Amino acid sequence: MPDALPDLLGSQGVLFDLDGVLTPTAEVHMRAWKAVFDEVFAAWDIEPPYTDADYYEYVDGKKRYDGVASLMHSRNVEVPWGRVDDAPEEHTVCGIGNRKNAAFAASLRSQGIAPYPGSLALLERLRDAGVPLGVVSSSKNAEEVLAAAGIRSFFRVVVDGVVAERDGLASKPAPDMFAAGAAALGVDPTLGAAVEDATSGAASAAAAGFATVIGVDRGTGADALRAAGATVVVGDLDAFLTASDPANTASDSEETA
Repeated sequence: MPDALPDLLGSQGVLFDLDGVLTPTAEVHMRAWKAVFDEVFAAWDIEPPYTDADYYEYVDGKKRYDGVASLMHSRNVEVPWGRVDDAPEEHTVCGIGNRKNAAFAASLRSQGIAPYPGSLALLERLRDAGVPLGVVSSSKNAEEVLAAAGIRSFFRVVVDGVVAERDGLASKPAPDMFAAGAAALGVDPTLGAAVEDATSGAASAAAAGFATVIGVDRGTGADALRAAGATVVVGDLDAFLTASDPANTASDSEETA
């Protein structure tokens, strides 16, 4: 049987991941990472080749440089960390990460981005109900993406990769970023909700004490999200539009996993 969906309208506050939850930028990230890692692996004769499975296991949801280091460690390749201002051509963790960021930024500016329709509709429903909303994203591009998608005004708080670096917050799956988001939004995690599409993010929210962790399965897999800490998994946030309608009850809603 499908899980009963929680009543987000009654939540003290909701914290959303960005890429893959609110906007389809996860796909842009995936393409940018693949282009960079394919190039690096070929130049350095690294085996086995990079795959989408690597993205979900080692990169997705993590801060950029942590994702590079995690993937390289999976191949037993040691790369110097370098400096955050390393040129994209540098053979360092930061250089590789900066190369990917340049590719992502170029794609975003040339093609633009729009929110998922179901996500936008849910944001409108929650905003109209007065539920405080925030974003917790490992990306340093979060503010740019939110502005490009036209949804920045929905959120009182944005804890992103820039904030994490400034405040020394550990990368997801550590609880730091969601804990910081809850504190900034004034939300008790046991009374709020977190929404994630990555296993590292679901684990982060669960470790931060969120009793409600909603997994959005855009390819990670429902079982993997639940194992990481998701309490309910949906295929799209439009599942909550019926659940949050006063004319309906949670038992009338169906989960898409």
